[in-house]
Amino acid sequence: MANLEHRVPVTTETKFRIGSITKQFTASAILKLQEAGLLSVQDTLSKFLPDYPRGNEVTIHHLLTHTSGIHSYTSKPDFMQTVTVEVKPESLIASFKNDKYDFDPGAQWRYNNSGYFLLGYLVSKLANEPYAAYLKKTFFEPLNMSDTDVHRWSDVLPHEATGYAYVDGKFQKAQNWDMSRAGGAGALYSTVTDLYRWNEAVFNGNVLSEKNLAAAFTPVTLKDGSKPQTAGDGYGYGWSISDFRGIKEIAHGGGLHGFVTSLARYPEHNMTVTVLTNCAPGRDLNPGGLTREIAQIYLWEKMKSQESYATATVDPKLYDAYVGKYEYPGGAILMVTRDGNKLLAQLTGQPQFEIFPRSETEFFWKVVDAQITFVKNEKGEVVHGIHRQGGQTLTVPRFKEETPAQIDPAVYDAYVGEYELAPGVIITVTKEGAQLFAQLTGQPRFEIFPRSATEYFLQVVKADLTFVKDEAGNVASLILKQGGVEQTARKVK
Repeated sequence: MANLEHRVPVTTETKFRIGSITKQFTASAILKLQEAGLLSVQDTLSKFLPDYPRGNEVTIHHLLTHTSGIHSYTSKPDFMQTVTVEVKPESLIASFKNDKYDFDPGAQWRYNNSGYFLLGYLVSKLANEPYAAYLKKTFFEPLNMSDTDVHRWSDVLPHEATGYAYVDGKFQKAQNWDMSRAGGAGALYSTVTDLYRWNEAVFNGNVLSEKNLAAAFTPVTLKDGSKPQTAGDGYGYGWSISDFRGIKEIAHGGGLHGFVTSLARYPEHNMTVTVLTNCAPGRDLNPGGLTREIAQIYLWEKMKSQESYATATVDPKLYDAYVGKYEYPGGAILMVTRDGNKLLAQLTGQPQFEIFPRSETEFFWKVVDAQITFVKNEKGEVVHGIHRQGGQTLTVPRFKEETPAQIDPAVYDAYVGEYELAPGVIITVTKEGAQLFAQLTGQPRFEIFPRSATEYFLQVVKADLTFVKDEAGNVASLILKQGGVEQTARKVK
């Protein structure tokens, strides 16, 4: 449903925020400016932003391919507390430009929204008009994409989908981003019809020159000549390039509060598949996986046999060594638990699924094409997992459990209430029996555990909460500590 409250169904005219699918539009805009002679992808960032730290080392190519090393602003611990507030591009860039680089430019690959936000800003700067105006003039109007644009809070859009989150077994409205926070990294909305028109134009040579299109679809190599582990089998300029069962797939997905999306092209068969959803966190729907399921329905005769894994016979007692929590990028946690003869895994915000043994250390999911290998140190202790999915490999460290302190639950009563972290962003603290819970606007509710009478920690993400009292002994605020950053939320109710 496009809107649950008013029972509005989804149609081909329904407008969804498409998140990071925006990146291919931003990349195409940069390449159009290159065709116009206004830049080269080999130009350095300092040519256009002279005061950007280490900008003389970063090229436009690095920004396009996620190899700049610039720290992604969406990975900053306080980012989710700011997404509802409008921001000027210059202010947002200033908020991350002095952050330490994750690595030297060109040395590694790491998905990076800062790079594409900068690219969107450069489009506006070089075209001498707003990013939205340039995209409309260059792409949307010529391609008859009348239902695609940069999302603005001030606009009243007919047929717009409402974003939802599925929390505690029920749907609720998701946190509503001000898309100025996404910019060239993810600010567009569109429809399935318009995205089909876009793919038809791109892959029939009606958007970019043959040379630039080839560059956009060429997987990046690092400065040492190696191919990095990326999303898919490689990443070009705003597109991920994969081999899916012997068929070339050029695609990108997107995700933000309330929306998860996928757009794929199978160029050898002139086929486009797009899946747009308006629920995140969702239930069981995975747009990227569904995109491939749809492709398989039509192309299965041309595909290679799907790799399958036989379930090995393993003593379930071995599973005990793997039980614990594993930290994923962005602070998500994979919780591995044992239920009798089954080993179960659940990623933050997703359902719990059984994982099946391929060997004593390798396990796989049946609901999705993903595997995890548990790695031990010389003492035989599991220290991390290696997660493989969609052509990407992640090393996910295990961290030790913290034992909660013994606290009288009556203490919790004083902490119950609402704490304002930012305008429109509330941490709601509730008590159920002997348990205390915290919930950020638009996010699932999580139990918090006592370290002391005033200090608490979460087990699903690495974060701490400290409750602060005023001189009269009343709880006045809480301090959220996450990723080395502290934020104070005033108690408002």
